[in-house]
Amino acid sequence: MDNIDIKILDMLQKNARTPLKAIAESVFLSSPAVSTRIEHLEKQGIIKAYTSIVDKEKLGYHITAFINLEMEPTQKQEFYPFVTDIPNVLECNCVTGEYSMLLKVAFKSTVELDSFIGKLQKFGKTSTQIVFSTPVESRGIKITEE
Repeated sequence: MDNIDIKILDMLQKNARTPLKAIAESVFLSSPAVSTRIEHLEKQGIIKAYTSIVDKEKLGYHITAFINLEMEPTQKQEFYPFVTDIPNVLECNCVTGEYSMLLKVAFKSTVELDSFIGKLQKFGKTSTQIVFSTPVESRGIKITEE
């Protein structure tokens, strides 16, 4: 990856719908050359997907929470399909420390959150933090040339 690839990635992370022409003008290449570079980044798996960021609250999902789950490693085979099938789970991470999983979830109400936690507790002990505000939203990573 060179500085041009880094600039392309930076622009796409900020807005995946940035027109090729605008990217090309910014990096001083032709649109076909930028398209080729983007295809190469996709084939390398550096660009994994293009997505839209929606406002959860405007869609009625007023409760965002982080749930720590303590479970045995032998439960992963059953847990992973379970958690993958729940659309309210925004993210699930296998982590170090007292708890083995950290989930980020969004629900319309605390009643729905409570119901989900009840189902989750069949896998082990939980600890939940409800988000009051998010001063830094999810964002792309700052890329530097190695």
